[in-house]
Formats: sequence, structure tokens, C-alpha cells
Amino acid sequence: MVKVALLAGGFGTRLSEETSIRPKPMVEIGGRPIMWHIMKLYAHYGLNDFVVLGGYKVEFIRDYFLRYQSMVSDFTIDLGTGKVDWLEARTENWRVTVLDTGPDTMTAGRIKRAQAHLGNETFCLTYGDGVADVNIAELLEFHKNQGRWCTVTAVTQPGRFGALSLSDDRTQVRGFREKGTHDGGLINGGFFVCEPEIFGVIDGDHQMWEEAPMDRIVEAGQLSSYHHHGYWQSMDSLRDKMTLENIWSSGKAPWKVWKD
Repeated sequence: MVKVALLAGGFGTRLSEETSIRPKPMVEIGGRPIMWHIMKLYAHYGLNDFVVLGGYKVEFIRDYFLRYQSMVSDFTIDLGTGKVDWLEARTENWRVTVLDTGPDTMTAGRIKRAQAHLGNETFCLTYGDGVADVNIAELLEFHKNQGRWCTVTAVTQPGRFGALSLSDDRTQVRGFREKGTHDGGLINGGFFVCEPEIFGVIDGDHQMWEEAPMDRIVEAGQLSSYHHHGYWQSMDSLRDKMTLENIWSSGKAPWKVWKD
């Protein structure tokens, strides 16, 4: 079973209206944390073994999953004995590992700290603050066929994000620059697939995944690009959150590929 690692430990300073009291992946869209929406996408494709790489306010994430069944199911509790009868156990068939990878650890450091939990096999990796209708089955198949250490999902987003420089057939990344001010074209949309070799390019807690480690993967000719033509949206600001909230409320959220 392919595991899914979720980066969920940053401060989310550009969404401080929400993240002053909770970690960014726990900010809600439609009454559910955005991380739940991401996990539902993966689970739709049969990936339900998650490793959450927490840090800032990780206790909110821990508490959410520890109390998950009680929040979504009706129950009767005997306060004298503490016995709980679930009247209708509505929960997810997920296995969730929540790690505290440190409040000040950078993204690559968080990944490195989870190495023992991710094992020596192919795993998925994504950010805990962006939704999409990526076909995970096709992404995994593409990654397998390319045979490289890592595949990044490339999406179209102008402006404040960094561009990927691709090979002529658009399947290999030749250059990577994160969050350049004048970039356009295809950018890093997360939804990575990784091989264990990527742990070898990470030096420690101080490194950002999008900087030296990914540069090293590019230099080794081991970073593939999977072009996602569908919906993708990150939640970097209060405006982004309201956009996603409005789309969800419309009942036509394109990232909702699962059935209730």
C-alpha cells in the first residue's frame, strides 16, 4: 500500500486570521479541515494510509483525529461507566499517523524525520493546504513509467508562484525556481510521488524541500513532471479560503471526486 505524507507543520503567516489559533491544514472549508478534503481525494483512489507531518500547533491535528468518530457519529454514552454505544458509526477507513516534526523544522526536514514511518517504498507527498482533482491513479502510473526518484505535479498558475523549466517532451524537470515574482506558466502544484532515494538529498531540519533537495534531484536528472490540466487551488490567503468556501457551498466543487 502506497503511503501518503502530508506537510502540515508550517505557520501559515499569510492566513494569520485563521492560523493564529490553528495550523493551516486545519482551516475549514465547508465545516471540514482542508486537509480532510485532500485525504478524501487520495482515499477515493484507494490510498488510505496517511502520515501527517505536523509541527506548529500539532495538538490540534492530534485532537481532531483522536475525536474524529465522536464528531461525525451519533452515540449514547453512559457517564457512570464511560461506555459508548455508537448508534451509527460513520467514519473513514483511514490509518492516520500524526508526527510532531518540530515547530521550526523546514519542509525537507519534516520529510526526513518521517523516513522511518514512510519505509523503503514509493510514497506520495503533498502540501496540506491545496486542493485539486488530480487523478492519483494516473499520477502513480506516470511516475512508475518514468522511473525517476520523484514526480511533481505541474499546474498552471500565473503570478506569484515559481515556474518549472521542462524538457522538450515536458516529462522531465530541468530547472526549478520557487515563487519568483515574474514567473508564469507551469508551477509546482505539489502532489508528488517519491522514491526512498529522495531522503539522501536532504541534509537536515534547516532545508526547504523546494530549494536544495529539489535542486539536487533536478541536477541528477531524477525529477519528472506530471502535467495536471484540471482544477488546482492553494489556500494561501483569506481570499483563497473564501473562494474555496464559496465553491464548496455551490455544491459543484471540482475537487470533490468522491461520493458521500
